[in-house]
Amino acid sequence: MKPRNLLIGILLMAAVAGAGWWYYGYASAHPSTSDAYLGRHVVHIAAQVSGPILSVGVRNNQPVKEGDLLLTIDPAPFELAVHRAEAQLQQAKDTLAAADARVDAVEAQLVSARANADETERHARRISDLVAKGSSSKDIGDSAEQAKLDAQGALSSARAELMAAKAARGALGTDNAAVKSAQSALEEARLDLQHTRITAPADGIVGDFDLRPGSYVGAGTALFALVESRDVWVDANFKETDLPRIRAGQPAAIWVDLLPGREFKGEVEGLSPASGAAFSLLPAENATGNWVKVTQRFAVRIRVLDPVPELRVGASAEVRVDTTVD
Repeated sequence: MKPRNLLIGILLMAAVAGAGWWYYGYASAHPSTSDAYLGRHVVHIAAQVSGPILSVGVRNNQPVKEGDLLLTIDPAPFELAVHRAEAQLQQAKDTLAAADARVDAVEAQLVSARANADETERHARRISDLVAKGSSSKDIGDSAEQAKLDAQGALSSARAELMAAKAARGALGTDNAAVKSAQSALEEARLDLQHTRITAPADGIVGDFDLRPGSYVGAGTALFALVESRDVWVDANFKETDLPRIRAGQPAAIWVDLLPGREFKGEVEGLSPASGAAFSLLPAENATGNWVKVTQRFAVRIRVLDPVPELRVGASAEVRVDTTVD
């Protein structure tokens, strides 16, 4: 073999070995996976009250802003419930006012009974002194003593009646139990009326929407989905052999099949505490005689730092993490 050809062969082998070493070193420091999918927060909108739909303010796949009216449930029965609760609250207040007036009346009776008891006691004491001196008969003294006892009994009765009147009345103002109950019922009725207007909880896009006026909806039943536009991330499933080098906060590069040729910046947010197999409904049964070791994959969540509206939930992506940055 000619020296020139030998030199070329050696150089080629060195180049291949160098490229292999560089690639292996780079790949180890920059683990990547194409088993990755885009995610956004998906809010499943449900009615909080039951009733027929009165009006619909959006259509399927329409972008909406937080607070936009999506649909309205017929508010008529809930308005009636509010009026009824308002009347019950007023009735509770009127009952409380009457009970308070009754307490005032009994207190006045108690004051009168106390004054009468004091007066009859003083009178009985004076008559008793006269009887002792012989200036008055014993019958008059007995009558004065009986009047004193009757007045004391009336005073005790007035005190008991006051206690009963206060117990029947209860606390005053908004602390009164009946008023509190009626007020709570009114607030609940107003809340139900407010819930007849279903609004967007966040900016996003309405999906899986197929509702029309007249359709009946039940409380707690999911009606449609709202895909939020604020946060975007990628759940990338890395091999378990790559995890020791991946840390939260490391930068990542993201390529999405929806937008070919475009690279997005990302940042590692966290690593799953268990493999995908551990979270599955039917975990693998490895305690068998034909067990074969399979490299497991763990989800790594990577936040997209420069999202665009075209990034849709569930789209396939490829991710590469730079583990040289701590």
